[in-house]
Amino acid sequence: MPSQSPPQNAAPNTAELDWRDGALPISTRFDDPYFSLANGLDETRHVFLAGNDLPARLRPGFQIAELGFGTGLNLLATLIAAGEMPIRYTSFEAYPMATPDIARALQAFPEVAAVAGDLLHHWGQGQRAFQLGPVAVEVVIGDARATLPAWQGRADAWYLDGFSPAKNPELWGEDLMAEVGRHTAPGGTFATYTAAGFVRRGLQAAGFAVERRKGHGHKRHMATGILPQ
Repeated sequence: MPSQSPPQNAAPNTAELDWRDGALPISTRFDDPYFSLANGLDETRHVFLAGNDLPARLRPGFQIAELGFGTGLNLLATLIAAGEMPIRYTSFEAYPMATPDIARALQAFPEVAAVAGDLLHHWGQGQRAFQLGPVAVEVVIGDARATLPAWQGRADAWYLDGFSPAKNPELWGEDLMAEVGRHTAPGGTFATYTAAGFVRRGLQAAGFAVERRKGHGHKRHMATGILPQ
């Protein structure tokens, strides 16, 4: 799972990694994996796509936003699901991974690795705003507590994919969840793998009607929500 945030106004840093079994990237800052090696792609589809009722809700100009870009797994799963639909995807990331590390991580998922070439090319060129087929991508580097308030967009669907709230509480705080709510279009949704009580309460305080659902695999619960129109 992707990332947290350095102190506000600090220069962005790259991700610091260990590798489990040579294939699973672990953040040494947060002692947490970026995904489940056994079912990371399935989990992305269960939590973030199905949790936001995607791709059924997609339409031209649909805006997805994400806390925690990580390996780009969620982006590429969305690219596959979008087909030819022109949509926008904005992600907020404090500790971007190096291009070779992204390429190495995505090898765990051949379906995704097969469509990762353009992402790796743009990322390797230092580009953080680029086009992937029909998907207009922007990755905003820096502390989300500073960068999200400055964002001019509003999301139709949020992927909340920071590291575990127990290990990365800054990315799940009530103030940041309030910014998520302020940057959500009426009728917009969120989905996240965590059902931690303080996260759900923060999202409720931000205006979402929050629902706890069955999680993926061994995880008992996840959370989704909708901002009433």
